[in-house]
Amino acid sequence: MVGHCILCHGFESGPDATKVTALAQAAQRHGWTHERPDFTDLDAKRDVSGLGDVAARVARLLALAQDAAARGPLVLAGSSLGAWIAGHVSMQVPVAGLFLMAPPISLDPSHPLQAASVPTSLVHGWDDELIPAAQVVEWAAARRSRLLMVDDSHRLSAHVDASAQAFAQLLESL
Repeated sequence: MVGHCILCHGFESGPDATKVTALAQAAQRHGWTHERPDFTDLDAKRDVSGLGDVAARVARLLALAQDAAARGPLVLAGSSLGAWIAGHVSMQVPVAGLFLMAPPISLDPSHPLQAASVPTSLVHGWDDELIPAAQVVEWAAARRSRLLMVDDSHRLSAHVDASAQAFAQLLESL
């Protein structure tokens, strides 16, 4: 199967960030088209959560995903807040798979990470200073998702290549 990937950067990052760029290159090598939406304008709109305009991020991704899903198989991928919105949108649009890096298991108690029951692969750092590793392990285990735990922090900066390889494996498995 070959289709389209939407790659979502994390909070206060951007579409040219190292990780989403590496995922874009992996998608291209495997014949998948891809796009990297820019959420930086929304991240600048700080609210009480400190996370920018999350609802507008979801709406922007939802519009892109609906359009892409109408054309063929779709994989959503994201890092941190980008992973959370990818999971959220996967509940509303048919997706073939999900790839989540350093996913927040909940933005707050009323906003847990939810995701469609599709093939899902995660990469998370044992030393993530924002999202406890145990929460991600528990979330992934409950879904029987593929999980790569690495010796890294939230940014996963020492494991960009490993993340791209895990993403490529997900694409190959679809």
